[in-house]
Amino acid sequence: MEKGEDHYDMRQWFKAELTLSESTRHVLEHYSKIPSEEVLPHVYAIREKAWSIHPYPCIGQGRFLDLSIGQHMLYQSEILPRMKTGEQTYLDLGCAFAQDLRRLVADGVDSSKCYGADLRLDFIDIGYELFRDKDTLKSTFIAADIFDPDSPLKELEGKIDIIDASSFFHLFDLADQKQIARSVIKLMTPREDSLVVGRQVGNLQAAEYPKRNGQGSRYRHSIESWREMWSEVGGEVGVQFDVQGSTRPAQGVRETTDRPEDSSAVMMEFSVRRL
Repeated sequence: MEKGEDHYDMRQWFKAELTLSESTRHVLEHYSKIPSEEVLPHVYAIREKAWSIHPYPCIGQGRFLDLSIGQHMLYQSEILPRMKTGEQTYLDLGCAFAQDLRRLVADGVDSSKCYGADLRLDFIDIGYELFRDKDTLKSTFIAADIFDPDSPLKELEGKIDIIDASSFFHLFDLADQKQIARSVIKLMTPREDSLVVGRQVGNLQAAEYPKRNGQGSRYRHSIESWREMWSEVGGEVGVQFDVQGSTRPAQGVRETTDRPEDSSAVMMEFSVRRL
């Protein structure tokens, strides 16, 4: 979620028409049992409700409908098979609507093995409305500040096999990202192949870039700087990671004359594997 943009004109990010992928439509029709002709009106109504609470770009553009975990390079080959054993745990960090969590559950994962955490759980009830599963979903949702060492996340330390950190790290400056990485390492099960996966906005030129509202900065990684960060933080605690990633042009990142850095923005998909 693009948090902290309260004083920035967000209406420019609001797309009048939304397009659903076939996989997302399949989830809404078959998992949520929404009749085909009602899917788009349902989605528009949910988007309006969410936008009235927090007008984030990912809501205005409908990116919360991507169910991006299902598009990850490791989803079919590793993430889904591991979770379907019933012996692994999954955490959607910065979960918002917990849409990625629903992708897993719709594909046969035991929802009781799935957790969602966010600073505020503003969108959890809307997520139940979106997916119509309040009476069936057995996942646990936690309101927690990742920077608070005594937050409720502490109960999950050492217990999470796969952490989905999509659209999360890129909200912060580099110092904060390193602190988040330290906390994430504590959450991971202390064994080989524990994973952190996701996607985020990066840049071909890794650097701190000012936030659009002029309040502070965010660090946009390249694959190389992302790998260096995990090497540094892992080295502090004696843990090695294999970091893989790929980039593509960042759709929806506005190119403006006053923000030339947006012209080199990329969407970065990544995996961070404990060795």
